Amino acid sequence: MERLTRGNSGKGNTPNWLLRPEPKGFRPKRRCRAVWISDIHLGTKGCKAEMLVDFLQSIEPETLYLVGDIVDGWSLRKGWYWPDAHNEIVRRILKMAHRNTQVIFVVGNHDEVLRDYAGLSFGGVSLALEAEHITADGRRLLITHGDSFDGVVLYARWLAFLGDKAYSLLLRANIVVNAVRRRLNLPYWSLSAYLKKRVKNAVQFVCNFEEALVHEARSRGFDGVVCGHIHSAEIRQIDGITYYNDGDWVESCTALLEDAAGQISIIEWGREPADPMIVPAQMEQAA
Repeated sequence: MERLTRGNSGKGNTPNWLLRPEPKGFRPKRRCRAVWISDIHLGTKGCKAEMLVDFLQSIEPETLYLVGDIVDGWSLRKGWYWPDAHNEIVRRILKMAHRNTQVIFVVGNHDEVLRDYAGLSFGGVSLALEAEHITADGRRLLITHGDSFDGVVLYARWLAFLGDKAYSLLLRANIVVNAVRRRLNLPYWSLSAYLKKRVKNAVQFVCNFEEALVHEARSRGFDGVVCGHIHSAEIRQIDGITYYNDGDWVESCTALLEDAAGQISIIEWGREPADPMIVPAQMEQAA
């Protein structure tokens, strides 16, 4: 697995909260080789911060990939929103970096302001435009947020901002729907993800996006590609290349996890936070 150089800081400069021992919980941490999360959108009301903190407390990966759109700079430019739960995510990630988890932050379009700092390390978190991961079974994976393969973001930026506004309204409706479902003792359900999968143009966009990423991975000699951006968790074989999307933490609350043997699975934390479900249909087939 690729190791990136991290910046060093003296122990005298380490905040006290980083040195505090972890509280002993009833749930043992799940050890794994790598975890991929993206599209957290810190700074927005749609961010499922409490659920993400719960997930991060449950894992102990060798490498944590933050695959873009971790902080939503587009939203923060329009108005400041940063509750303490969002601070807790930052604290949790920095604690993981301090405790020997390699943390690699691949910058996305919503946090594009950080692209100028690619190659640097802050608090043990390495910033990059893209990364490479080698699985336990020797496969090379390209890690990229994916916005550079989105024609709307590239060639019609005004349309991307308009779509972002409509998406924000849909996420607010999602909050109301799930508040009602909680009162009825029903599990979390994503209205926006449901509609996305049933709109023909959206489905075609997703297909084109996946094919563009697979073409890029193949042309550069990779065995697979891991991305985020479109908020749609997926594991697919496309013309001999494995396409992985880790989903998001505003709708589906999903992540990708690699075990000791190199098998990668989708974790759906939104279904049952205390007992995460690995979706059978979204697990790689054992060789």
